[in-house]
Order: sequence, then structure tokens, then C-alpha cells
Amino acid sequence: MVELPVVSKESTEPTRTRKPDWLRVKLPMGENYKKVRSLVDEYKLHTICQSGNCPNMGECWGEGTATFMILGNTCTRSCSFCAVKTGRPNEYDTDEPRRVAEAIVLMQVKHAVITSVNRDELADRGAEIWYQTVRLVKEASPSTTIETLIPDTKANWEALERMISAGQEVVSHNMETVERLYRKVRPQAKYQRSLEQIQRTKDYGKRTKSGIMVGLGETQEEVFKIMDDLVAHGCDVLTIGQYLQPTQMHIAVAEFVHPDVFALYQEVGLSKGFKFVESGPLVRSSYHAERHL
Repeated sequence: MVELPVVSKESTEPTRTRKPDWLRVKLPMGENYKKVRSLVDEYKLHTICQSGNCPNMGECWGEGTATFMILGNTCTRSCSFCAVKTGRPNEYDTDEPRRVAEAIVLMQVKHAVITSVNRDELADRGAEIWYQTVRLVKEASPSTTIETLIPDTKANWEALERMISAGQEVVSHNMETVERLYRKVRPQAKYQRSLEQIQRTKDYGKRTKSGIMVGLGETQEEVFKIMDDLVAHGCDVLTIGQYLQPTQMHIAVAEFVHPDVFALYQEVGLSKGFKFVESGPLVRSSYHAERHL
């Protein structure tokens, strides 16, 4: 049994406690940040950086990169951790793939990350927009490598194949949390179904990736168990980051995990067979994604 450092517990009082020093981030600033924001606004694009309240937005946009979110900014799921708004989407923009491709060219992106909301109301889960977006990016900027962070297709495996068949180099699908917490954190998802989606993606020949959050009340043993499950289902790359409560309406933080624990998780993950493990308090799915090729 590995002895873990003591972590900081969050108070159960309504007022949130002060975040530890290791969770401090830089304010967005600089010319590159302004350029990316201008392009996102000009092309009427959505980014998970904004919709998900990502703490790394200042750093990533300052380096001229952003994670594009296609298929609108309203999700059909109601996950208790996520800041993206939920409801019934009224947007299906067939011109979106072109605008994303043009923006990536203008931003001179070397490695693009594209994600989307869940569109459970669509028969193909939005797979055609996914396919066209990746295809047009590849046509407009052949040297740009692409990671697609795709949603749960609810076992629509034809839709999955369409999503991942346009030429992207990395396909990611986040597990988000350990199996015991799924009903609480991802009530409309299924642990085994997400594992099967990753396995099918690997069988298709793609480099596979997934991400989890810690600080939701999971145990050390449960983190190690999900690592084993992911490796067994063909996952190549794992990201581990600290969960941060977006609003008081979302699930509360159970603990702020110490950086030493993240270092331990990285060491254990690599020993279990992952090709790459990105683990740290501020790590998010697309953070330093260019390294995961």
C-alpha cells in the first residue's frame, strides 16, 4: 500500500474555502490571447475553454491554441460536474465545419483539439458534423494534427465509426470519474459503455485517450482500478486533474488533492502500461495535448 500525503479537505459549509496555492492560475492577457479571442468571436465559434470555465484558458490562448467545441453549446446531458449549459439544443449548424477549419488556418494551429456537447436527440449523435469538421480541417491545413474529444454515443457504434473515420490522429473519450461515482457524477452515462467505446476506437486503429477528475470522493484503490480498466480496454493516454466546482449548483469538491498525489498517480499509471500520463492539479483533457501524439 502506497502512503499518500494528507490532502486539504473542503469545508461542508455553503461558503467555499480558499483554494490551495497550487491551484492559482494566471489571468488571461497578452496579444496572442486577444488574437484567439477575436477569432473565436469573429467566426462565432464555441470553445470548451469558455463554456467549461477551464482554468488554463489564459495559458493556452496566450500560446495561440484553443479547444473548439462543435454542435453548439447546449448539452443534452446533465452531468453534475460540468459548467456547459444543459437543455434541448436548437442549433444544428452545417456551416460550422467550414468556420472551424478557417479559424484553425488563421490561428496557424499545429495541433488542434476538437470536442462537442452531447447531442442525444440526433439519430447520428452529431457524427456527420464531426466527420465534416475533421475532413475540412485536414483539407485546409494538411500539416495540422487533430485530437477529437468525442462524447458518449450511447452504443450507436455506426455513429462512432463515422466520428472517428475522417483522419484524426488521436481520439479521446473521458471516463471522468471512478465507477462507484457514476450515478452521482455522470447519471446519464454508463461506465462499461464508455470503456467499450474506447475499446472499439482502439480496434479501429486510433491512438486512444481518456481523462478523469479527482477530488470527487474517490479512493486511491478506485483510481488504480479505473487505470487497470482503461489499459485493459486499449487506452494509450490518460489525463488526471483536480475537479473544481463551477458553481454552487454543481457537485461540491470533496478534497483538493496534493500535487504529490498527482505525481504518484502518474508514476503508477505509467507502470500499468499507459504510453503517456498527464497528471496534475490543473491538468484538463486538452492540456498539452500536442504531447500525446
